[in-house]
Amino acid sequence: MDSPSQRPSRQITTDDEIRRLLTIVSAPNVTDAMHRKGAMTGVISLCGNVKLVGRAVTVQTFAGDWAKPVEAIDVAGKGDVIVINNDGGIHVAPWGELATLSCVQKGVAGVVIDGAVRDVDDIRALKFPLFAKATVPNAGEPKGMGEINAEIQCCGQGVRPGDWIVGDESGVVVIPAERAYEIARRALEIRKTEERVREEILRGSTLAKVGHLEKWEKS
Repeated sequence: MDSPSQRPSRQITTDDEIRRLLTIVSAPNVTDAMHRKGAMTGVISLCGNVKLVGRAVTVQTFAGDWAKPVEAIDVAGKGDVIVINNDGGIHVAPWGELATLSCVQKGVAGVVIDGAVRDVDDIRALKFPLFAKATVPNAGEPKGMGEINAEIQCCGQGVRPGDWIVGDESGVVVIPAERAYEIARRALEIRKTEERVREEILRGSTLAKVGHLEKWEKS
């Protein structure tokens, strides 16, 4: 009897490998690998200990106009990250629990907002990687201004469609798409170095001794 043909295994792509590496490392590892570049400012994880990794789908909106942010959910693919510039406004929210639930159902990896969010209790129950500058109960209106997948500024960093986004409780980092593989590999080496230092400290050394700080001190 002929043996059944085996289904060929899916080839691992560069994007798959980048995502795997960035899932292992932390946001601080990534900024170390980028020599302290790429970190957003003023943004925090609203759901605590969650990890965010994915390519950016960018949104420019204004003053709580939630039409384009919600439309971006349909544009985003599984594993993408929606990055929203609310034009710096934190008095009205362009995002809430129903938009977050839509992302969960769609397989969106997370959302970063240069602005405010509402329905925070419900969002925290979903344990969804949502990063924002503030919380406010005020809802915006769907006016439809703005643009999806244009180059934007978000929390002090330029973000282009397709750039890689990494986030955890330490913050959010933007990695230029063309450098993502290089940075991901370098960040993993930094993590390995930290693990070796941690082991030496646990064996009784100190960070100052392991780091040989005396040779860096100015006389």
